[in-house]
Amino acid sequence: MAGSVHTVAVIGAGKIGELMLSGLLRSGWPVDRLLATARRPARAEELAARYGVRVVDNLTAVDEAEVLAISVKPQDAGALLEEIGPKVPADKLVISLCAGLPTTFFSRRLPEGTPVVRVMTNTPALVDEAMTAISAGAHATGTHLALAEEMFKPLGATLRVPESQQDAVTALSGSGPAYFYLLVEAMIDAGILLGLPRQVAHELIVQTAIGSAVMLRDSGEHPVKLREAVTSPAGTTISAVRELEKHGVRAALLAALEAARDRARELAAQAD
Repeated sequence: MAGSVHTVAVIGAGKIGELMLSGLLRSGWPVDRLLATARRPARAEELAARYGVRVVDNLTAVDEAEVLAISVKPQDAGALLEEIGPKVPADKLVISLCAGLPTTFFSRRLPEGTPVVRVMTNTPALVDEAMTAISAGAHATGTHLALAEEMFKPLGATLRVPESQQDAVTALSGSGPAYFYLLVEAMIDAGILLGLPRQVAHELIVQTAIGSAVMLRDSGEHPVKLREAVTSPAGTTISAVRELEKHGVRAALLAALEAARDRARELAAQAD
């Protein structure tokens, strides 16, 4: 399937579905090879006006598209599959962007042998810097995975992982941007507390975050080594790190990611 342009339907084009639509269009995917569905008529009109894609009902999408990218809320996936499941030919590729839902959730509700690929991306797809993890269901082949990679690579980086790791991926990179934004927000507030104007604090922290991320990506160094390079004996940085450790920042992050992973599992259990 990879190597040629397929018709893709984004079923349930909410925030994540829209990220996929816009990314495919930016990458040069032909607009006449994209379909979208939306629950609300106003949302359908918005998508059609913004992207020029044809917005159709779910059954038309199933009939016309070769790839069905399902991006509804996890709690809505069961009802959607009751509607479309019997109509999905087993040779169509189903891509799930539903947080927490395993591929078995879909395979039990689709014709025997339907290939399902589970995908977890994140919101930096808006600036083509997403981290997207891709996992094969029981009937998905290397060709199906290659097609999923082809669709998501324009949005940023892609990584194949075993599906057993997807809940951890959801906690780490799927929700990850929120943790960074919270940290940046707190650091800006700290800059204001120290006497800096908000805009100055914002510019200082945002560029520091970008520079640090690029160093992590491009240097190949372990984050501990990079941190130690900033941490002089008896200096300002070690004083700050001591306070972070004293307040349990590391332990809080560990607990937060465990909570996010557990919530992904709860969503799957509730949907089932």
